Amino acid sequence: MSDILVPFEQEGTKATVRSWLKQVGDVIAVNDPLVELETDKVTQEIHATEEGVLVEILLESDAEAVPGAVLGRLGPVQLAAEGEAEQPMADTAGEPVETAKMSVPRAVVSEAPAGALSPSVRRAITQTGIDPATIAGTGRGGRITRADVDLAAEQSTAEPVVEAPAAALPPLSAPATPGTAGGGRTVPHDRMRLAIAQNMLNSVTVAPHVTAVFECDFSAIMEHRRRQKAVFEQQGANLTFTAYLIAASVQAMRAAPTINSRWYDDRLEIYDDVSVGVGTALGEKGLVVPIVARAQELSLLGIALRLGDLTRRARDNRLTPTDMRGGTFTISNHGVSGSLLATPIIISQPQSAILGVGKLEKRVVAREIDGVDTIQIRPMCYVSLTIDHRVVDGHQTNAWLSRFVEVLEGWPVEA
Repeated sequence: MSDILVPFEQEGTKATVRSWLKQVGDVIAVNDPLVELETDKVTQEIHATEEGVLVEILLESDAEAVPGAVLGRLGPVQLAAEGEAEQPMADTAGEPVETAKMSVPRAVVSEAPAGALSPSVRRAITQTGIDPATIAGTGRGGRITRADVDLAAEQSTAEPVVEAPAAALPPLSAPATPGTAGGGRTVPHDRMRLAIAQNMLNSVTVAPHVTAVFECDFSAIMEHRRRQKAVFEQQGANLTFTAYLIAASVQAMRAAPTINSRWYDDRLEIYDDVSVGVGTALGEKGLVVPIVARAQELSLLGIALRLGDLTRRARDNRLTPTDMRGGTFTISNHGVSGSLLATPIIISQPQSAILGVGKLEKRVVAREIDGVDTIQIRPMCYVSLTIDHRVVDGHQTNAWLSRFVEVLEGWPVEA
């Protein structure tokens, strides 16, 4: 026997078994995908490291999967041939009892006894209210899997809500029935949303959040970008403002190194490597935070290249656990969706701070030019630093933001 294990390198996340891609009795080849694990950050397939037959599943769908836990076991390939001779036995009621090699025809899956559905599938059907008779099973022998139920639930919630005819609606003056609401629908939480909710609640529960806000003039980096964008494109890089934000964050860490740290109950770890997570929205599905690792070693071009690659793969759902691991600091560019200011932006535990960048817009500002106060129109935005007050105080917070703004506003346009 050989164990199928949850990877040990999962960091700071609680994994859940999403669905098994193979069934007990399946013959497995090296590199075959066996099972999907899902965290708040990424869905990961676990592949077979050797050939064999899947003889046991220990963690079913929805089970928590801690690093190093045994998901299931593979046995010698010979067991597959021996298992083919097994026949379903009958219980005292005359109903078929499922064995490892039992096949259930697709046409009768939905009418099979409860024992023909796994516990996780029965639980999902109960939660979603989906009629199993409407689900076409994709598992071995046509069995319904948890992934089949998830897909059916998604498709049902995507259907338009059919409103009742106007005559059937109560008059506008009629009081609403207590505890009811009309015209709505129920959408079950998916795993990513539940995991995000748990992490956000944990962060604001354990860490006292404090936010400082500065204003930043983007004139210098906008001019630099105007001059260099085509040059970067020739080298395969999309020069975005986020690349400048990462580069300026690296410089600001030198003014307040404690910002680049992680809090643990018995210690504070301050890092030399500045590995910056960038929040990437996935529409209604939530968001992920891929990491630009060791950004202090990268030029602006290097940052732009790595950032572009991570962003593309995030939106194509092709990120790996390695892409999401090791962050020491996070940037939330919430202004791209229109907000001027968001506070507090919740810290990604156990990090000590998160940068927020608001909407870039032209504003009237006062500037002294050659000793004379003038009124200027400049591209401005609010930048905020939310810190864990257990780790740092206002002095370090303002020192970090002061240097961050100084780097962006003083960016040499010819560099």
